[in-house]
Amino acid sequence: MKVESDMSQVAAKTTSHLWNAMHRYNPDAQTMMAVSGKGSWFVDEKGKNYLDGVSGLWCLNLGYGREEIAEAAAAQMKQLSYFPLTMNHPPAVKLAGKISELLGGNYQTFFSNSGSEANETAFKIVRQYHNQTGNPGKYKIISRYRAYHGSTLGALSATAQANRRVKYDPSAPGFLHVYPPYSYRSIFGDNPEESDLKAAQMLEEMINWEGEETVAAFIMEPFISGGGVIIPSPKYLQRVAEICKKHNVLLIIDEVVSGYGRTGEMFGFMHSAGVKPDIVTMAKGLTSGYLPLGATSVKSEIYEAFKQEGKDSHLRHVSTYGGHPAACAVALKNIEIIEKENIVARVRELGRKKLGQLHGLADHKNVGEVRQAGFLLGIEMVADKATKQPVDEASVAAIVNACKEKGLIIGKNGDTVPGFNNVLILAPPLTSTEEDLDFIVDTVNAVIRGI
Repeated sequence: MKVESDMSQVAAKTTSHLWNAMHRYNPDAQTMMAVSGKGSWFVDEKGKNYLDGVSGLWCLNLGYGREEIAEAAAAQMKQLSYFPLTMNHPPAVKLAGKISELLGGNYQTFFSNSGSEANETAFKIVRQYHNQTGNPGKYKIISRYRAYHGSTLGALSATAQANRRVKYDPSAPGFLHVYPPYSYRSIFGDNPEESDLKAAQMLEEMINWEGEETVAAFIMEPFISGGGVIIPSPKYLQRVAEICKKHNVLLIIDEVVSGYGRTGEMFGFMHSAGVKPDIVTMAKGLTSGYLPLGATSVKSEIYEAFKQEGKDSHLRHVSTYGGHPAACAVALKNIEIIEKENIVARVRELGRKKLGQLHGLADHKNVGEVRQAGFLLGIEMVADKATKQPVDEASVAAIVNACKEKGLIIGKNGDTVPGFNNVLILAPPLTSTEEDLDFIVDTVNAVIRGI
């Protein structure tokens, strides 16, 4: 078939000029090439179908091939192909208003192109905010070990995954890391809620030891995603919010992965009642990956601090393509579909009813723990259940490859913590059919039970 022949020729040329992300050198490696996709499935250059169990890079919330999203982008490009947000255009104004509504009101949004950029923007905002509100010494930003917040220099400095920073250090100054709420491997005992609260208390201890007059912000994902799908109890975030408020430390919630329905709430922080973050960063599910877009949403009272006279009082930050008209139009259509199709409620129900069946793997000799929030699931693989010694990376890779052979793409927490890259990750499109989810459960069960 000519199309397949053409794709094979293209595939053969990839190593000549394309630098793939996250690939270790292997001259014999065969890199998959996707040529089309529909729903939760894509087709490679050889015509084989695969279910995308990680939504691309955690972003394809509404799946492949939603024509109404493509049409929204095309219509906007025909009307206004580009306009910078040093001024305004209607899709950005409408989207900023919609995001504020989804967050509970009173937020101002700065648009960028990615989650990394959204977090970089947040870091600049918090430092300038404290400077302009009488606290110029507040510059330190705390994050948690195992967390991922991006790959640009500031975001990478907040990323507390040692393997990600190898050969890129030294990090940017002013970033600190604190113990995460990781009850499975906790030093605080066997009770998950008590362990999580003690992890939160370590944040307050760090603020005290550093001096609260130097700490500007604490950034956290509601659920540590790429670091191993680490899921704290709801009281953890509630306690963190109390600590931040007490010490005038701005709370940044990174919703890049967990936002827009992934965990069974519109945003992950909403699993913890009463929490209203100072800043929320987002990307990925904001457009379901159809076009690049990042967003940094800030409480209006923080935004007010930038309404001062003086040549340096405004936010001196700009993004050429941030808030591109077509990307904003795509995001608006994406949110419209999420609301119209009741995606959040669907994730809650099917996450429990279908993906929840994978908790049955907890009795396997090599499964330490199964962790889940909606359509976000991690399976921690161990060589010994008693000691919790992680399996080696080759064993994890073998499971991933076995699933791939059966037509299922799953993820793993690669390049994170030395010796602890042992968590299998599932994050399928939120529109996956019940049959899709059954296929995921059956395939993962078969592969792991076959060990």
